[in-house]
Amino acid sequence: MIEFLHTLPPALLSTVFDVAPIVAVLTLFQVFVLRRRLPNLRRTLAGLVCVLLGLALFLVGLENALFPIGETMAFQLTAHAAAGAQGAAGAVDWRDYLMVYAFGAAIGFATTVAEPSLIAVAIKAEEVSGRTVRAWPLRIAVAVGVAIGVSLGCFRIVTGTPLPWYIIAAYAVVIVQTFRSSRTIIPLAYDSGGVTTSTVTVPVVAALGLGLAASIPGRNPLIDGFGLIAFASVFPIMTVLGYAIFASWWSRMKTAGGREEAKP
Repeated sequence: MIEFLHTLPPALLSTVFDVAPIVAVLTLFQVFVLRRRLPNLRRTLAGLVCVLLGLALFLVGLENALFPIGETMAFQLTAHAAAGAQGAAGAVDWRDYLMVYAFGAAIGFATTVAEPSLIAVAIKAEEVSGRTVRAWPLRIAVAVGVAIGVSLGCFRIVTGTPLPWYIIAAYAVVIVQTFRSSRTIIPLAYDSGGVTTSTVTVPVVAALGLGLAASIPGRNPLIDGFGLIAFASVFPIMTVLGYAIFASWWSRMKTAGGREEAKP
């Protein structure tokens, strides 16, 4: 409790400095451009205080909970394989880290399903589409993409292969999917890739990458530890576009099947 009281004021002060430019821009535009008073000033100030406290508490939670948990899990999962690699003159076998890939997929899926920004986008997409796009299938498709991306990113860290190869190949697939997808789903798919890199997913995935790179012999946390967020951004685009292409194909198949049955 004493340590928490010591860490909260610096986090709160840092949050105030981070939020101050946003508040200044909004206030200046409201007063000098729109030339209107701030509506519901008391409620706005109360909301601002809640935002500052919430962000400060979240930052403290990151430093004391999410980051240590992610790094600890990475060290524990790789301890046996790393010890074997040290005994084999530093040789790293990617097959010794299968549990790490599974854990990366599980943590990527779980954090994405709980991502507040994705929930908001999915709800709005369902509203404006007249329930043509359902919130839960969209969230599941995005979460599956993040799970695949994080698992593949862990494989890249273990093998030490260059990050640009994966990103170029992934975006090449996205480009092909974009030309084959309906125009109505493309903007939503690209936004779905962006909202995954937010408050819940980024800290856990980044901690996993850093802990994994630090625990594998011959890996540099600065060079190899980062990059998982890039995987978590591009693969959801692929899964959402793939889901839309499959749904469109399935609908055409059902329609064609119904016509064949209707023929005498």
